Amino acid sequence: MTERIAELRRFFVEQRAHHAARQPARDAQELARIFAQGAAPDVQRAAQRHSRMLALEMPVIFPQERLVFTRTNPTLLALFTPQEMDALRRAHTLHEQGEVCNICVDYTRLMDVGLQAAKDSLLQRAQHEHGEKAAYLRLQADILTAILELARRYHDLAVQEGRDDIARMLSRVPAYAPTTFPEALQMFRILHFAMWLGGNYHNTVGRFDQFMYPYFAADMQSGLLSRDAALEWIQEFFLTFNRDSDLYSGMQQGDNGQSLMLGGLNPDGTDSSNELTELCLTASLKLRLIDPKINLRVHKNTPLSLYRLGSELTRQGLGFPQYANDEVVIPALIRYGYEPADAYNYTVAACWEFIIPGRGMDIPNIGAISLAGAVQQAVAQELMACDTFDDLLQAVRRNIHEQVHSTLDSLCNVYLFPAPYLSLMMDGCAQAGQDVSLGCKYNNYGLHGTGLSTAVDALAAVRAWVYGDGSIAKQQLLNALATDYADCPDLLARLRFDAPKMGNNDPLADDLAVLLLDAFADAVDGLRNERGGIIRAGTGSAMYYLWHANDLPATADGRRAGEALAANYSPSLFARLKGPVSILQSFAKPDLGRVCNGGPLTLELHDTMLRNDQAVAKVAQLVKSYMDMGGHQLQLNAINRDTLLEARENPGAHRNLIVRVWGWSGYFVELDPEYQDHIISRTEHAV
Repeated sequence: MTERIAELRRFFVEQRAHHAARQPARDAQELARIFAQGAAPDVQRAAQRHSRMLALEMPVIFPQERLVFTRTNPTLLALFTPQEMDALRRAHTLHEQGEVCNICVDYTRLMDVGLQAAKDSLLQRAQHEHGEKAAYLRLQADILTAILELARRYHDLAVQEGRDDIARMLSRVPAYAPTTFPEALQMFRILHFAMWLGGNYHNTVGRFDQFMYPYFAADMQSGLLSRDAALEWIQEFFLTFNRDSDLYSGMQQGDNGQSLMLGGLNPDGTDSSNELTELCLTASLKLRLIDPKINLRVHKNTPLSLYRLGSELTRQGLGFPQYANDEVVIPALIRYGYEPADAYNYTVAACWEFIIPGRGMDIPNIGAISLAGAVQQAVAQELMACDTFDDLLQAVRRNIHEQVHSTLDSLCNVYLFPAPYLSLMMDGCAQAGQDVSLGCKYNNYGLHGTGLSTAVDALAAVRAWVYGDGSIAKQQLLNALATDYADCPDLLARLRFDAPKMGNNDPLADDLAVLLLDAFADAVDGLRNERGGIIRAGTGSAMYYLWHANDLPATADGRRAGEALAANYSPSLFARLKGPVSILQSFAKPDLGRVCNGGPLTLELHDTMLRNDQAVAKVAQLVKSYMDMGGHQLQLNAINRDTLLEARENPGAHRNLIVRVWGWSGYFVELDPEYQDHIISRTEHAV
């Protein structure tokens, strides 16, 4: 990277010197109390809060930066008082914090016209409407006015400080459509920045190398940009994602949903990757930052060079790219009811869930069921009554079915706070003057399924030794589970280490994974949510791999009560495995198109596996092999147990150590201890 980019990286990431420009924290309830006194409608509250947040921002320009807009007000003003929030929770299901989140807008809806033309169009339409619809359009126009005003204040500051380059840029964007690649980057920064100020979070980037490519290609063809100059702009653009992310909502620093998708399959069967794709991977490789998180769509025609570049990123220990297999995902989305053109344009939500930019108000992480819990319950409560193993499997299927229905029953009357600004970038909502919180073209729900490998391993042990050779009596196993293996260490060790395990390409275990995931898919098949959408089963876990484990008693695979489940779609933490190839073979066997809400096979590789170019090439081929076998998603984490242990003891010396947590990457030393412990306990694999 250039010295200028290196200096910006030091300033924003290592020194965090820009924090000095932040205002003191405000009273977050100041607007909510005013709203409550006037009983302001929710849509009006959302729009006025957004305009107020934009007005509170103080323009600041730092030395050497060319892309501006840095958040200075650290306080997100509340829409509702605590009393109002309590009333909302009694009357509705509030998803997470209640805000529209975890979707991908179509940024081009505003980029292609500019905010001034978009505002003028809203006001014109409002003249021909009446009542609530006319008021809604005017509120949207007010938000655009506030963004334009903030941009004007940045422009004036640039003039005052003699930054003619920034002033020229801001004389065009965001008021007018960008005409160059740098202008498009600045426009995106402003649009994305404004989303966070509206209270919305986990705002994903989408297919960046596709919607930004026309600007890039035009500048390259005209000679306005060289390859090196374009790379420098991309690196500075990527740095903007790391300025304010500590102020974003998330489980931990890094869990902010800033996912960027690259590559993919065109409807005519050709590959959509381009020079911008490669430059984005290169920029991320050079910067070594947790944001934006790179996702790479691959298929049978993906150049091996992209797999190599992806593996170079893995080599840096970034925990990405995360790979998605178009050959599995696109047909699955079409079967779910997505139009083919939309399916070919899919991206991912904050972590891994598959969504459609600008058209989906899916809630892909609305809840989760415990596959391990379904098996544990069947074994603990019905084993004695099950004469055959098939009888036990039937009990497991019933438990999965009951979990699905009870979870969905608890999620009725879902309410989302209005998001008038986001609605401008959602197809259908913008034309109809309807808020995206009420729904969009697609309104599906996604359910995670946790603890698959624990469920499989427990069933495999029961089939082999209870119903198989009879070496473990039913009552013996039940007594061991009831006492958390307190008095039977030999049985604990046998179940934990000697029983068949998913991840060893062992059909005695792997066929049970096929059955369990099919049972999960069958349980949601044909169900509809209250918004008219379907229910999608998935192999992800999100934070539930810890939450479900805390409440799960001992299981028949030798796992003791409260011990961790694997994150996402991964082998048990206790499995003795042959290596990554056997893991890929095991986890490619189920029909993953039936459980295609998303959820990657998460694989930890010892960092020595990527020690040289030849090893990187081997890992690239490993990734391609999984996709060729029918895998749907894959994320790799290059780790070293000794380094992690040292970082926990001496965090100051390892401040920049990055790890993959579940669907996001974070700085290891900033993670809560429970996440650190889980990452340390994951198996390191080597080829």
